[in-house]
Amino acid sequence: MTVKLRILYTIPNFDTAGSGKALLNIAEGLDKSRFEPMIMCMHDRGQLFNKVRESGLQYYLLDYTTVMRPYHRGLTRCYNISRVFRQIGPDLIHSFHYAADYSEALAARLAGVRWIYTKKNMNWGGSSKNGWRLRTMLASGIIAQNSDMMRDFFNRSNKVRLIPRGVKTEQFTPRAADLALKSNLGFKPDDRIIISVANLVPVKGIEVLMNAFFEIANQIPEWRIMIVGDNNNKYGRLLKKIVTERGIDDKVIFTGKVPDVSDYLNLAEVFVLPTLDKGEGFPVSLLEAMANGKIVLGSAVPGIKDQLQEFPDLLFEPGNCLQLSNKLLHYCRMTVEHQHNLKNEIMAHVQQRYPIVKEVEEHMKFYLDLVSHG
Repeated sequence: MTVKLRILYTIPNFDTAGSGKALLNIAEGLDKSRFEPMIMCMHDRGQLFNKVRESGLQYYLLDYTTVMRPYHRGLTRCYNISRVFRQIGPDLIHSFHYAADYSEALAARLAGVRWIYTKKNMNWGGSSKNGWRLRTMLASGIIAQNSDMMRDFFNRSNKVRLIPRGVKTEQFTPRAADLALKSNLGFKPDDRIIISVANLVPVKGIEVLMNAFFEIANQIPEWRIMIVGDNNNKYGRLLKKIVTERGIDDKVIFTGKVPDVSDYLNLAEVFVLPTLDKGEGFPVSLLEAMANGKIVLGSAVPGIKDQLQEFPDLLFEPGNCLQLSNKLLHYCRMTVEHQHNLKNEIMAHVQQRYPIVKEVEEHMKFYLDLVSHG
């Protein structure tokens, strides 16, 4: 009988769906004859946590990180967390925490458990620099999501592996548009749609899209913009203010957070992700749009550059409204035949390079390598 490798996945919450979906895709995709996945989260709020319950995976609710100062108290709290880790008994803890916390890694060390983390963003310097260094030093292994991370953060490390994100291509395959949904959102039947899907925070640069579209809106009167993401925050209010000041209220629709992005992608033809200079980890929203047969335009920042390296014409300088305006004008005016050919090339690329099964397989190999060489 084969002894299963017990993997405990940790994540602060399932409110920010991108990381939560990534974790679930991997945990559910593991070969269950060889691995036993479990999940630890700080709370069970958020719609996506229902998916955790439905998965049938064992899960635990625990605030598994702690403030480290004063250090003597921080170490005591880490020891208490380590006792829980030891009781659960994983062979490996895989952290999906986005921050420079190292208390979890220290607690895992105290429990005698191998601990790894996925680097999900391009944060590294400034006040968090020492935290990232300690987190990296304590880790048994690290998963980087793009080539810029490998070069800039882990150039001399032998415990890092590059594993790009994957996408469920069968879920995001193009389907007929839901005309009732289109009407309910306030679009007219003949409206053509540019879509952006993002966690609406300033680094996403959605105002660049707004300003770029404003410059050409009169030249492509049949086109509208749809912004999918939770806009009930300061940045969302800023974007709505920009739309009003630019006088394009009738051309921009904010949907808010939605349960199934694919329904909204099916309404659109062009996808834009205008992330600013700081960059991305490996934005799955762009992969989903590629799998859905969209023409995708992305800023030339870490993460997006990797995804579109074979389509350099689809990249634009981050923050450059003029470049984006010109590209939008070009692709919105492209003939149906040329659009069709480009969309097929994009879909074939994502199906070959970034299927979810490939991401899962690479994780399983990494886990087994760590344990066998441990």
